[in-house]
Amino acid sequence: MKINSAFRIILTLLLSTVLLAGNVAQAQLAPRTISGLEAWPISPQPLPVELAFPVYVSAASPGRYKVVWNLPDGHYLYRHAFQFTLSQQADSAELPIEVTMPDGLKKNDQFFGDIEAYYGKLDIDLRLTTVPGPNARIFIDYQGCADWGFCYPPQRFEFLLSP
Repeated sequence: MKINSAFRIILTLLLSTVLLAGNVAQAQLAPRTISGLEAWPISPQPLPVELAFPVYVSAASPGRYKVVWNLPDGHYLYRHAFQFTLSQQADSAELPIEVTMPDGLKKNDQFFGDIEAYYGKLDIDLRLTTVPGPNARIFIDYQGCADWGFCYPPQRFEFLLSP
């Protein structure tokens, strides 16, 4: 009888632990209601910047380039943060580039107020105003955020032009 009684106690403790652990895990993942709003107890982890804002540059024709971003859901780029420049050499002055950008989505952003944002796929056309030298490069400055409230620092992408 002692074995049967000890077995029951162990089985009861084991089942209680499993049920309690399941309830704790479920409580940690379930949203909580605070003042009528649902709030998740755990903040999402930000994607690495290269996954949040993957940028691709390709030559469309001599002196013309296409820059493409394929943004994951819930991530956006600020229109006002873009800057495109050409540098003929590593230490030379940066020259502006002619840019054609589509209209963005107008929204109120928690960091910058009323802005234009780009979601999904973004195509930007660049036209060089001067013939690039053998060491020329395009610099692309941009910044974006995640809808859940994480804002990435300004980024600079460097694209070396092929002669």
